[in-house]
Amino acid sequence: MSRPDWSGEICHLATLDDLSPAAIAKARELFTEKHPRIAKEVGGWDSITFLNKAKLLKNGKITNAAILLLGREEAEHHLSPAIGKISWILRDRDGLEMDYQHFGPPFLLNSDLLFARIRNLTYRYMRDNTLFPTEITQYDAWVIRELLHNCIAHQDYSMQGRISVVEDEESLLFSNLGSFLPQSVENVISFDAPPEYYRNQFLADAMVSLQMIDTIGSGIKRVFTMQRNRFFPMPDYDLSDPQRVRVRLPGKILDENYTRLLIAKTGLSLTDIIALDKVQKKKPLSDDEFARLKRSKLIEGRRPNLFVAAHIAEVTHSKADYIKHRGLDKTHYKTMVLSLLKEYGPTSRKEIDRLLMEKLPDILSPQQKDNKIRNLLQEMSRKDKSIKPLGGPGWHARWSLDED
Repeated sequence: MSRPDWSGEICHLATLDDLSPAAIAKARELFTEKHPRIAKEVGGWDSITFLNKAKLLKNGKITNAAILLLGREEAEHHLSPAIGKISWILRDRDGLEMDYQHFGPPFLLNSDLLFARIRNLTYRYMRDNTLFPTEITQYDAWVIRELLHNCIAHQDYSMQGRISVVEDEESLLFSNLGSFLPQSVENVISFDAPPEYYRNQFLADAMVSLQMIDTIGSGIKRVFTMQRNRFFPMPDYDLSDPQRVRVRLPGKILDENYTRLLIAKTGLSLTDIIALDKVQKKKPLSDDEFARLKRSKLIEGRRPNLFVAAHIAEVTHSKADYIKHRGLDKTHYKTMVLSLLKEYGPTSRKEIDRLLMEKLPDILSPQQKDNKIRNLLQEMSRKDKSIKPLGGPGWHARWSLDED
């Protein structure tokens, strides 16, 4: 089936003068690096010949792709009604806008200017068996450029919107219009193959020739792998809107003794690491992910309250966190209640809650904790016959030892 390719359409009123000489020079440099065997030949080409060879022009005619990547800023009008803009927005911890800047053509040069606006701060964490912190930037430069260039390559320009990069204290959020053509990130990770169809095939081919993207299908998988190698959380792809793709790149370790050592020491597959990353972020697993992790004994608990299994906690030196998620044995809670009643006599439900609430698993909601305490007291009263209710409303209901 023939599909229209907006990026390859001719800008009939545009001429070579609408392209930036600096961008053309940069494009020639990148093209030569990619094709070193014909470097001397490239040096002898005039601009029209070079741009034809680099797949930016069609028989010497200016394309939408050429304007996007190499066009002068004032040449953007040739793309109308499409919009060739990337917006960088900086927000504080409350989500309030602190700064912004819009970047138009030439994207080949201006994507680097946008990259320079990102506050890629130094992040410090302690490695095992050392007193000295490891210093690393929040984001890998290659990963930022890969995600940004993917937005440029896959934007649906017919929707007349902007690409955006939103920066906050802990992450970068990349957003472009258009559906996610591979349908799921799992497909990309599992098959590691190029997509059957590119929305902007002409633009994608040009970006490949200029070393901006790679069409062999490994870009997204490499982003995940590099985050793993840096001991950072996995990127989050939000595909809930069929007309937009959002990718959040975390710039902070969620749990130094959990995620980092889990990835570093267990030798798990990238697929399993991505699934376990969902567990630590309290995100739902697919049936297949849940079954696979359960079968491998990597997780414990019941949906939706899942946590990494005990032997993983031992490997990552986070036994305390594991206990906080799993909770203590029921007998321990009963012993605590009995000790309280023995020491202080009849006690209100409010005081029992005060004793137990902070000891219950952090993974439980306040309502779930309340239900767990109520069920525990009923079991001690009706089944164990160790305590008895003395009546009273709500929190003022009192309990005592059943010494009959």
